[in-house]
Amino acid sequence: MQTLEEKLGYHFQDISLLENALTHSSYANEHKGGQESNERLEFLGDSVLGMVVADYLYRNCPLPEGDLTRLRAGLVCEGNLVVVAQELNLGSYLKLGKGEELGGGRTRPSIQADAVEAVLAAVYLDGGIAAARRLIQHFILDHIARVHEASKDNKTALQEIVQRKSGQVLTYALVDERGPDHAKVFRMQVLLNGKPIGVGEGHSKKEAEQAAAKAAIGALHAK
Repeated sequence: MQTLEEKLGYHFQDISLLENALTHSSYANEHKGGQESNERLEFLGDSVLGMVVADYLYRNCPLPEGDLTRLRAGLVCEGNLVVVAQELNLGSYLKLGKGEELGGGRTRPSIQADAVEAVLAAVYLDGGIAAARRLIQHFILDHIARVHEASKDNKTALQEIVQRKSGQVLTYALVDERGPDHAKVFRMQVLLNGKPIGVGEGHSKKEAEQAAAKAAIGALHAK
C-alpha cells in the first residue's frame, strides 16, 4: 500500500479507506462478514470526479456547452480512467474473488475504471475535496489537451484543418443509398472547394458524413 500511496502522492490517515477502494465485489462476496466492496466508494467517486472536472472546465475553457459536455465525457470516460489505472498499476493491488482472478479481472477495463473512481472517493473522504482535486488535476486534467483532441468529432476536426487557409469551403453530398428502409446504407462525399476529398458510409447521413470527414482527414494528413 505504501508504494501505491507514493504513486498517488497522497498518504492516507485511514488506510482502511484505500483497502476498501481496492476490494472488488467478487472478493467481498467470497468473504462474507469481512470487508465490503468498493461499489459505494465508486458511486461517490463518480460524483466527485464529475464535479471537479466540470468546475475546472467551466473556469478554464471558454467553450460552448456542447463542447464542454463532450470534453467532460472524454475526461471521465472508462477509457481515460483505464489509462490512469495503468499508470498507477492499480490492477496489481486489487482484491478479487477467485473466479474474477482467473477470468482476467485485474486487466478488465470496467473493474480498473471503477477502482480509480473508488480511490478518488477514498482520498476525498480521507483528505477532503482539496486532496481529491489535486489527484484529479495530476492524473486527469493535466492531460486535457490529449483528451480534447480525441473528443472532437471528425467533421469539426476537418473544419478546423481546412480553416487554416482562408476561403476554404466544405460541403457534403449524398452519392448513393441502398438497402431496405429498416437497414439503409448511405454513402456521403465531402468536397473541399468543390473537389472530392473523402467518401464514407453509414446507416444514417450523419454517420456517413462523419466517416467521410475521417477519410478526408487521413487523406489530407497523407499529403
